[in-house]
Order: sequence, then structure tokens, then C-alpha cells
Amino acid sequence: MVGFRLPVVASAGALALMSAVVPAGAQEDAFEYVAMGDSAAAGPLVPGPGPNLLCFRSTKNYPQVAAARLGAQLEDVTCSGAETEDLSGRQHHVLPPQYVALSETTDLVTVTIGGNDVSLVQAALSCLNAFPEPVGSSCADSFTADGDELAERIDEFTPDFDEALEEITDRAPNARVVVVGYGTYLPPGGCYPKQPMWARDADHIQSTVDRLSARLGERARAHGATFVDLGPVSEGHDVCQAPQDKYFEAWCRPRGPLPCTPTPTA
Repeated sequence: MVGFRLPVVASAGALALMSAVVPAGAQEDAFEYVAMGDSAAAGPLVPGPGPNLLCFRSTKNYPQVAAARLGAQLEDVTCSGAETEDLSGRQHHVLPPQYVALSETTDLVTVTIGGNDVSLVQAALSCLNAFPEPVGSSCADSFTADGDELAERIDEFTPDFDEALEEITDRAPNARVVVVGYGTYLPPGGCYPKQPMWARDADHIQSTVDRLSARLGERARAHGATFVDLGPVSEGHDVCQAPQDKYFEAWCRPRGPLPCTPTPTA
């Protein structure tokens, strides 16, 4: 539903990351940094795409910005669309597992993962309505008709994330592990019709994003990792804000009878 808009959000994430993990004093030896995760880390809509077009990885995503400010030697294996299974498997059938980048000499690992495991983008797209209530249907009603489907997906994802953190620690035993959460993409009540999602549906989607980030933080701490929460950093910079204020850009906008059309970031 949304993607990073400008390097400002990468910079904000990098600054939050640096304040959480950088020790005092300069590194005498090469500081080896491995960045792992999905599109929230790869930054496909941040200007400056990298050579790996399969991953739509930007050269100005938060790992790149953080690495430059740290003076770190970065191996960026983030990839749009990645799930936890892609950390150990071959995404797109050709890319090596992201775990391969880790070693005993790795000093820092960042990982943002989970959104695709719980199908958050697909869930958000199902919430788009070209017309105001009551014409159409509420995705919040659908997802909560029998419990909370999206919350259940997060519960099902949690053991996979625990296993991923254990594997990262095993492969990079000397590294500081930092889990980076997801942002505040929608304000309370959304902004229909600017973004074609009813208020209660916007709230349900953002609350699910917040729930996922909270779970990531909880499990990170349980495994001795550091958690960087981008939710507060991006409050007031959601997709509904003015171009100069927002950190994120919606991928879908209404156009005639079609629910949405892809839109690049300026």
C-alpha cells in the first residue's frame, strides 16, 4: 500500500538506528554491517535504485544512509517482497539466501521483516473503496468477522521470527542485532477520499502495522537484540500529509472506476 517516499525517511531511520547502536569512539578496524529484510529496508521508491532490479533495492535506503554515516562496510541483501523464508531460501529462485551474508566477523545486523509474511500489502489493498460508505464493503468488518484475522497472522508469524533471530545470532555471534520496525503510514481516521480507504479500515490497517511492530520489538528484546521503532519517528509524516511533510507515498490512488493505479514517487 505504501512505500518509502524520499531519503528523509531513510535518514530518520538511520539516525534512530545510529543512536541505538553506535558505540562511542571511532572504529579502528573495518566495521562490517549486514542489512537484511524486505521492501521497508530495501526502499524501492527511494530515488537511486541499485543494480539488483529483482529486489528494487535503493542506494539511498536506510542501510545505505546508516552505513555512510557510520563509515561501515555494508553488505545490503534487503529485497522487496522478502518473507522470513527468503532469509534461508532463494528468493525469485535465483537470489542466494540472505543468511549467506552473515559471518563471525559481522559487527552489525539490521533486519526488517514480517510485513509480507502476514500479507499486509494485500490486506491494505483489499480495503480500498472508490466510493464513501455505505457503497462498498469494509475490510475491517471482514477481517474481524470471526476474531481478528490479521492479529492471528501475526501470532502465526512469531515463531518464524524467533527462529530467524536465533539463526542470525548463530551465524553472526559477534554482531549487534537490530530489529527495525515499520512506520506510521496512516493517521487516525485516514484521509478519505485523498486515500480511498474508509476511516475504520484505515485505523484497522495502521493498528495492525503497530501490532506487528510491537511484536517485532517484543521478540527482539526477548532475544537480546535492539529494537528501533519507526512508528513515533514517522508520526505526522504519513501518506495523507502534504508532499513536503510526508515520509511515505501511497502506491494506490483512485482513478475513475478503478480502485487504484501504480504511482511512482517524485
